[in-house]
This record gives sequence, C-alpha cells and structure tokens, in this order.
Amino acid sequence: MQRREFLAHAGVAMSTAAIIPTFAQARQPLDAMAANTKSGFAQVNGLQMYFEIHGDGEPLILLHGGVAASEVFGPNLLALAKSRQVIVVHLQGHGYTKDIDRPLRFESMADDVGALITYLKLEKADVLGYSLGGGVALQALIRHPASVRRLIVVSAAMAHDGSYPEVNAAFDAMGVHAAQIAQNIKGSPLGKLYPEVNWENLLRKIGQMESQNFDWSAQVKQVKSPIELIFADADSIRPEHIVAFYEALGGGKRDAGLDGSLRPAARLGIVPGATHYNILSTTMVAEMALAFLSHAV
Repeated sequence: MQRREFLAHAGVAMSTAAIIPTFAQARQPLDAMAANTKSGFAQVNGLQMYFEIHGDGEPLILLHGGVAASEVFGPNLLALAKSRQVIVVHLQGHGYTKDIDRPLRFESMADDVGALITYLKLEKADVLGYSLGGGVALQALIRHPASVRRLIVVSAAMAHDGSYPEVNAAFDAMGVHAAQIAQNIKGSPLGKLYPEVNWENLLRKIGQMESQNFDWSAQVKQVKSPIELIFADADSIRPEHIVAFYEALGGGKRDAGLDGSLRPAARLGIVPGATHYNILSTTMVAEMALAFLSHAV
C-alpha cells in the first residue's frame, strides 16, 4: 500500500503512515538482533501480552504507536539495546498480543504495562512511548508512579486538543474507513507479519479511543519523576501544545542561569526535518533518550 493511499483513507493521525511502505527497512534492526532476543507472553489483566527483551542493562520499556508494533522503532531499538535491556511490548490487539473483550483505553493499557513490570519482577523501569504508546506511557506514570523511574514521551499529547483539528477529525471518521484501510493492511508486509490481527476491529477501537475527549494537564503538573518530551519539528501535535506540555512539567518558566543550575528537571527535544510519521526513521530519538536516561538527577 502506498503512503498517500493510506493517508487518504486514515488521515494524518495514523502513526504507521510512513511505516507500511518502508517496513522492510524497519524490520532490519529486529532481524539482526533475533539471535539474542528473548520473547514471551505475560498474563496480565486477562490479556496474554507479548513482549521482547533485547540487550542487557537497566530496563527500558518501549511502547509503540497505533497499528504497528516492535518494527515501528526501526533503528532506535538497536541503538537503545546497545546499553540497555530493552523490553518491547505489543499492546492490546496489536502485533502478537491478541485482543480481548475490552475497549482500547490509555488507562487500561497503562495498567497492563504496570502489571507487566510486576510480572517481570522489575522494581522499576524507564518507559519510552511513541504516539499512542506515548499516551499509554504517560498514564503508566500517572497511575503507577512507583513502577516508572523516568519517562520519555515521543509525539504524544497530554490533552485531546493537543493534536491539530484535522488529526482529530481523521480519528472521528476512522470507523467509516476502517474496512477499506484494514483490507489494504492485510496485503501489506505488516499484514503478512501479523496475519492474526483483526485489523478492522483494531482500527475501529483506535478511532473510538482517540475520539474520546481527555485532558491530563492537572495530573501532569503533579508528576515528580523526570520526563523528556520529544517531538518532530513538523509534528501532528500543535506547537502551542508542545510548549504547554513542557510548561506543565515546570519548563519554560525562566532563564536557566549561566551555569544551568536553574533549568527544570524536564527536557524538551525537537527532531529537525521530521514529522509524526517518520520521527523514528533515524536514531536521533534514541540519542536524545540515552542522554536523558544517563543524566544524574
């Protein structure tokens, strides 16, 4: 399926718009790491949640965007796994994690992540979430603060109106186009990798979830854990919202001082020359994330 065809049906909000036609390239880092990859299923909240473990070191959980799964991280996965134990999760109804009779909601998927941390006997883990996974990651910190050490949110909003109006409109219309988009995905490399996914049902559930009005700004202001926000310079998230998100975390209040001692704990990164759909096509996100994770608080 061509990218422009996918966008015409799904709208600019779909996090896999640039992943489907470049799927072969995105798979290469995973294929190269296959020999050293551990995988399994965790029984959490009535879900058989699939996970992959790459590399060694402090645990870092990766949460993918809507529709695609592990492959969405492309070369960033390999870069992160060079120094961290990277745990890639397939969220409800995605990849190898079969759907259950439960709506898709950021909160319930965040509870799944919290339960996975307990299942894997991790005292705490850092979490990086992209797009839909960024919302899940943020809720995981809000709902399970004792389980999340540091958080990295990539291309995700803290409120429904954080996205451009056309993005939200595309999600509102997702149910109308779900059958056609699903048919296109079935014939794509992504569909062949995950033949058991009910694509039409998944798309309808994502559309319903993303159409819900939400505003987590009050909870974000109460967050104590270090957070890094990373966006593309031409993201689907409005620049005004990016600034508001950073300000809610204590950023953008004053000059940091000559020695930087007055800078906030939160970090803000912008990937130049990128969009919401290809921000993970280079290792720039991994480089920003590793610098943040290794910085002493």
